[in-house]
Amino acid sequence: MSQAWPLDAEGVWCEVASAADGGRPGLFLDRDGVIVDEVEYLCDVGEVRLCPGVAEMMCRAQSSGIAVVVVTNQSGIARGLYGWPEFDAVQREIRRQLELAGARWDAVMASPFHPDGRAPWRHPDHPTRKPNPGMLTRAAEAMGIDLRASWILGDRATDILAGRRAGLAGGILLGDGYDAGEVARAQSSAARDYLVLRAATTAEAPAILPLLARSA
Repeated sequence: MSQAWPLDAEGVWCEVASAADGGRPGLFLDRDGVIVDEVEYLCDVGEVRLCPGVAEMMCRAQSSGIAVVVVTNQSGIARGLYGWPEFDAVQREIRRQLELAGARWDAVMASPFHPDGRAPWRHPDHPTRKPNPGMLTRAAEAMGIDLRASWILGDRATDILAGRRAGLAGGILLGDGYDAGEVARAQSSAARDYLVLRAATTAEAPAILPLLARSA
């Protein structure tokens, strides 16, 4: 593994771009389908397109003292479809486009594990692979994020369940989760202390996101 990349001892990408500020809430964002247009196994910088409204949402969050954390499963690495160099190149392009719009993230967590992956990324149920909460809790520990006040945005039920398992306040499912079954699975994560909301697109999410509603 290259020391040029922020990989921990297990091989999880753990990039913390801003200093810790204990006690603040976090806005956890899935990457594909939330920050950038969904592209199967995105590894070509030429295919990077920001989702409408995401840069504005990130700017609003950070101006309100909310940490913006990207949490992304990267099974393409486990499957051997691309490696960390391609992931890094895509991340740099996403960051470039966000910066042009005045936005940035505070941290990025990426899990390369998958049950059907190749060594060393093959794992039956790695704690950092969503729906497990490992990426969220690691970011919280590194940055002093108050998980109980935080939210997650994702386009899959696994994102929403990861939020519940991490002890977040709620999650927003974007789009239709690909099918009705996915929506039902996401909604089944709802509990008395965990709200599950829905928005059609990233651009529509801020209007119903409590973290941003309080800062409007």
